[in-house]
Amino acid sequence: MCGRYVLEVDAQGLLRSYAAQPAKAFDWEPVFSIAPRTKAPVVREHIDDDSQLQRTLEFARWGFKPAWAKDKGPRPINARFETAHTNGMFRAGFASSRAVVPMTGYYEWVEMDDGKQPYFVHAKDGQLLHAAGLTTAEQNSEGEWDVSFTIITREARDAAGDVHDRMPAFVDEGLMNEWLAPGKLEKDQREHLHGVLGDVSEKIAASLVTHPVDRAVNNVRTLDRKDSGLITPIQLS
Repeated sequence: MCGRYVLEVDAQGLLRSYAAQPAKAFDWEPVFSIAPRTKAPVVREHIDDDSQLQRTLEFARWGFKPAWAKDKGPRPINARFETAHTNGMFRAGFASSRAVVPMTGYYEWVEMDDGKQPYFVHAKDGQLLHAAGLTTAEQNSEGEWDVSFTIITREARDAAGDVHDRMPAFVDEGLMNEWLAPGKLEKDQREHLHGVLGDVSEKIAASLVTHPVDRAVNNVRTLDRKDSGLITPIQLS
């Protein structure tokens, strides 16, 4: 699964990397622990009033909440790759509300005799990773749209396989345009895109690496989200 991740690229770096425009006021500094229920940047595309394709960076809350879901219902942070294109909760999002969730890596944990040991999984060269996400939106009492998202996860085929059995499904530059393209996909189109995502994400997975990090990562309440030391490699005794 993906339960916490890192995005150490600032707002201007993200806008340049994705050749995107800010949907609203968009200010972001590197964060080394993004947790569920918090807001984080996502990349989406839409057709504007002038029939032009627009790619935007905006904030969305991590935890998928369709408009029809009960207020106290589940807010899934992950959607299983195997069923994301057919599952009742996620099918509409896969068909027409796909997004990219930028990250530079994510955490996984191994249960040890003396507690949970965190590991950081990332690209070898530290490059930005593009996690496949799904979004949904509901209108709030002020008439504005609140966007939420989930990250698609697949069977681990990377370094995370040593520490966990699931990992995010990542897209590459070649797949990004197709993944973000607006418009509703029919069943055969969903199946095609699902297959391509499986192939691409497996290839990217094989290139990732992992290293242990300090257990300060474990306590969301006390850690400093802006502390780059959270992802510094450590030696295990």
